Amino acid sequence: MTHSQKLSVYILLALTVLLTGCGEDAEIREWMEQTKQQTKPYISKIAEPKIFAPFAYGQKDSVDPFNPVKLSAAIARMRAQSGKGIKPDLERRREPLEQFPLDAVKMVGTLQKPGLSYAILKVDKLIFQVKVGNYVGQNFGMITEVTESGVDLKEIVQDASGEWVERKARLELQESTK
Repeated sequence: MTHSQKLSVYILLALTVLLTGCGEDAEIREWMEQTKQQTKPYISKIAEPKIFAPFAYGQKDSVDPFNPVKLSAAIARMRAQSGKGIKPDLERRREPLEQFPLDAVKMVGTLQKPGLSYAILKVDKLIFQVKVGNYVGQNFGMITEVTESGVDLKEIVQDASGEWVERKARLELQESTK
C-alpha cells in the first residue's frame, strides 16, 4: 500500500466513526426528553418581606445639645457655681526651680535641722535646697511635705473647661548610680 492509499483508509475510518456517532445522537436526545418529563423542579417559596416602619424622630425641634452657644452657657454656669476660687498667684516672683518641668527634677537627698526638713533637688548638674512652701515645676507646684523618701507637691493646673484645679504630685528619692 502506498502512502496515499493509507491516507484514504484512515479518512474512511474516521467518517465511519463520525456517522456511527450521529446515529446515537438521537438516542441521547430521546433519553434527555424523558428525563425532563419525569423530573419536576422544586422551588422553595420566598418569605414575605417585612413591613418597613420608619422611625419618627420627635426631637427635631429641640435645642441641639452640641450648639456652641449652649455649651458656652453651661461652662459659664459651672464656673459660677464652683466656689473654690482656686487660681495661681501670677503676681508673685518666680523661683528658680519653676523654669524646669517636674520630670526633669530629681530628689537626691534630705537635710535635717532642728524643726525643719530640707530636700536636696538636682536638675541637670545644678543642686537646690528646698523646704515646705517653695515652688517646683512649671505647674505652680508648691511643696507641702518633705520626708526622707520624697517630696509631696500640690500643683495648680487648668482642666478641659479652663477651670483651675489642684492635683497632687510626688518626687521620690532617687537611688545613687555610683
